[in-house]
Amino acid sequence: MVTVANNGPSTGGNLPVAPPGSVAIPRMTLSQALGLECLSGAQVVAGRQGLERELTRVNVMEVPDILPWVQADELLLTTGYALRHDPEYLTDLVPQLSDRGLTGLAIKLGRYIEALPPPMVAAADRLGFPLVTLSDTAAFDDIIHGVLSSVLNPRMSMLEHAEAVLRTLVDVVLRGGDLEDVCHRLVVHGYRAVMVTTPEGEVVAEAAIDPGALPAVHALPCFDRAGRFKVDDEPPGMRRGVRGVESASEPTRLVARIAAGALDHGRIVAFADRGLTPVDLHLLERSAETAALVITKNQAVAAVESKYRSDFLRDALAGRAGPAELVIRHAKSLGWNLEGPLALVVAELDPGSRPDPGATTRHSQQDRFGAGWSQAVRVRIPGAAVVGRGHEVVCVLPVDASKSIDDLTKLVGTIATQVRRSGTGLPSFATGISRIVGSPDQLPEAYDKARTAMRVGRQMQGDTALVHFDALGVFRLLSLIGDSQELRSFVDETLGELADDSSPEANDLRETLTVLLDNNLNVAETARELHFHYNTLRYRITKLERMLGPFTTDPNARLSISLALRMLQMRRR
Repeated sequence: MVTVANNGPSTGGNLPVAPPGSVAIPRMTLSQALGLECLSGAQVVAGRQGLERELTRVNVMEVPDILPWVQADELLLTTGYALRHDPEYLTDLVPQLSDRGLTGLAIKLGRYIEALPPPMVAAADRLGFPLVTLSDTAAFDDIIHGVLSSVLNPRMSMLEHAEAVLRTLVDVVLRGGDLEDVCHRLVVHGYRAVMVTTPEGEVVAEAAIDPGALPAVHALPCFDRAGRFKVDDEPPGMRRGVRGVESASEPTRLVARIAAGALDHGRIVAFADRGLTPVDLHLLERSAETAALVITKNQAVAAVESKYRSDFLRDALAGRAGPAELVIRHAKSLGWNLEGPLALVVAELDPGSRPDPGATTRHSQQDRFGAGWSQAVRVRIPGAAVVGRGHEVVCVLPVDASKSIDDLTKLVGTIATQVRRSGTGLPSFATGISRIVGSPDQLPEAYDKARTAMRVGRQMQGDTALVHFDALGVFRLLSLIGDSQELRSFVDETLGELADDSSPEANDLRETLTVLLDNNLNVAETARELHFHYNTLRYRITKLERMLGPFTTDPNARLSISLALRMLQMRRR
């Protein structure tokens, strides 16, 4: 910062510019600056329409060729010393200063220039470029110091306030607080509501100034019907209400990204019924750093706990966890109820959509998969054990032994649907359900059955299959054969030309044959289901018997054909 002598030529004093990416300093206008004590007695003689120009810098004119040294949003001070021999040059200088975006020109008359040339005043009025005359007692160093202080003091206040709030938030972390505590601390500092969301917009923590505020906030258009914050439509920064109006129903809001290195952990959002300033944004951005610290701490703790739980369940599924009584007692310490009856569920990501082992998204995808199942299961089934094992999730569910296969399948199907809806960008997955077992001793067997149901279900129904082991029927036996050469030979020998997947005619006849066998050779019912004329179907049956033999009268042939059709269905998957 430079101090200049009264009435003498001097170098300029520039206000500091915020570094890239930092919070903008609250700016003042020229009209606001004219209210400062250091500019008392100043008079606006032209260009009043430009008084709302921003003022961020101050410079002093000490040479005639000042233009290379000026910058935008700058107030230029002069005594006219450099132009004392050519005062008319001031008229040409006004449009050039205006073109460069200067805030205005302040001149101290009397010593070197007696009066402003009328053409200069006319040009300033035409361009809306303020011309200000300074009082005889005005000192340039006082003006520079006064303007600098007026701009820097709000910044210092902002930083002091933010640091004080940050200290309270760090105290929250050091005392073992969570994201709810972070939200509560911010609400105390004048916000209507504060919430933390996942990168997909799911709200994981929130607090409000009163209980009735949260439903009103969640009803705002920045949330979707599922209650998720619209992250893609709400970039970080300050936002007004949906119509740009500040009101109780449409508050202003702040959004800050919660990040740790290159990882995006979500958003912290603050809603207010008042106007928001860069101070608020700076405060929220610092709060986001604290939220990131809480999240990474929780993730570290969760990773240790998850490994401990995963190791224990892996031992239980392998039969290495000890007697049933010990397993039940140990599980109870983890919040699990394994007393029985139990059903085991295995969900596995589609092999075709799993990321490469070295991909950076691998852990994120698997974490979302496990977290989705954990949240969906525990809401509906307290005491359930849920553990993610890479691309696989294993759930051990306490169930009612009287529940039917359909009831259990429907329950697991509801949970799987919720997982798919909550896991934005999550690949497809197949799910298998075991038979109900009575104690943890039978978990190894239940796990094998759930894995079989999932694997065979994927062959039968595709990558989004959901199958109970007891619903596999004959597929359970066929799965033991696998895709061996004997299986392929049996299909080709039994179905002959109908085994050709590339032939449209073979596919059509095979569909007719499958429906006919499923209807126990009921020609009338099959014709209605396929929308065929009765005689057309009789003709097709005759054609099929020429190709396959008299299967309508030979039960052994019929059984072989049915098995071959099921094997072909599995082979196509």
